[in-house]
Amino acid sequence: MNSQEQRHDEAEPARQQETQAPQRAPGRLRRYVQGKPLKYFTGLFAVLLAVIMLLLPSPYVVEMPGPTENVLGRQDGKPIISITGVPTHATQGKLLMVTVNASGVPGYPVSAPEVFWAWIDSKMEVIPQEAVFPIGQTAEQYQQESDDQMDDSQDQAVQAGLRLASELGVDTKDAHVTLQIDGIGGPSAGMMYALGIVDKLTPADETGDTTIAGTGTINTEGEVGAIGGIDLKMLGALRDGASWFLAPESNCDEVVGHVPEGLRDVRVSTLHEAYDAIVAIGKGEGESLPHCTVQ
Repeated sequence: MNSQEQRHDEAEPARQQETQAPQRAPGRLRRYVQGKPLKYFTGLFAVLLAVIMLLLPSPYVVEMPGPTENVLGRQDGKPIISITGVPTHATQGKLLMVTVNASGVPGYPVSAPEVFWAWIDSKMEVIPQEAVFPIGQTAEQYQQESDDQMDDSQDQAVQAGLRLASELGVDTKDAHVTLQIDGIGGPSAGMMYALGIVDKLTPADETGDTTIAGTGTINTEGEVGAIGGIDLKMLGALRDGASWFLAPESNCDEVVGHVPEGLRDVRVSTLHEAYDAIVAIGKGEGESLPHCTVQ
């Protein structure tokens, strides 16, 4: 009995040690916490909050100059403007449609660091999301709206282009026009599509060997309308070799003071004015064309 009691007494401290061991960590944590001033934990919380905020999507849209496309040329080996049923004519120059790249729109989130960088970059713009798209709009809805705008713009450009070509003496009765471009949405390329159609249908080489960029919506009557991001589009045009830029008259308040050095703006309000402008530029007579001015 004595030996059994002895073994029992020797085992008891070990069991007590085993049950007490897990209690040491909270004690060390308590001493660690008690040894730190309040401002330490305030700073730690601020750092954690800042990290979380940096990782969260920002409620802004960041815009920057996007790619350009020569509507008289090809994209991925396919002509952007295809015309069948009537004769077409080649040209040496380029007619550039211009775009804006946007982050922060549905499906393309933008982070706080990217927004901060955009604030200090003169070639980028930061815009509240509600000024660009309805809050709550899904990525699918946003893309569908953009695609619908492009489709409508192309339809109206075809009608306006054929109408002007007919006025210029081209028989367009049997003309069938197809516009093919991928990865670009919105309505702002309408005027340039229409100009490209007219350029291909007329025998004259309107642009010469000049690169002319431009932007603006178009309707079937040939009226040119305002678009967004024109200052960024001018930067993209200059970057890609344009020396002339056709700007909607209704955008002139955003053009004045933002035309980059090396680019000459031309104010237009109709497709006919835009066509006359590219003819004058192609002949080397563009300096007399009207600038945008402050109203």
